[in-house]
Amino acid sequence: MTQTIYLELTKTLNLNILIMTAIFNQFKLRMGLLIILFLLPTLFCAQNNGDLMHEQSEVKTVNNKDLIWHSAPDFLPGCTFTVLHGDMSQPNLDVFFKVPANTEVANHWHHSQERMVLISGEMEVTYEGEPTQLLKTGSYAYGPAKKPHSAKCLDKGPCVLFIALVEPFDVHPVATKD
Repeated sequence: MTQTIYLELTKTLNLNILIMTAIFNQFKLRMGLLIILFLLPTLFCAQNNGDLMHEQSEVKTVNNKDLIWHSAPDFLPGCTFTVLHGDMSQPNLDVFFKVPANTEVANHWHHSQERMVLISGEMEVTYEGEPTQLLKTGSYAYGPAKKPHSAKCLDKGPCVLFIALVEPFDVHPVATKD
């Protein structure tokens, strides 16, 4: 009888050991997966930060001879722009936008919000549903995404705006009401 009890206890103990081993193996597997899930992004971030460490700073002025000025879309006649940093098709783009003196910028909108600083000239800017604002050299302006707006460079031009876009560049004319 004692031997039977001993055998039963041994079987139960062996079964418990097998169960504990299986649970421990599952625990190790899950911990390994958690470690991988948390470490991989960290490794990628570290690698990207390393790439950023090699990025060079930039300083540009409106009169920089290396700037390439492009014509703005046809509904913005006479206006030009140059990319200072970034790619037109990617987020986080910086540009200079130049408007000749006494020139109106047609009503338009962008998918991106705009952060602007007037580098030269004086400009009136009107956002839909808001009073016209006068920007003087050094003025900061924020333009909400998708909000139609127009502008006019006054006679102290040309007007040059530094514009930082959060989303890729786009510009859409607002149809005029006849």
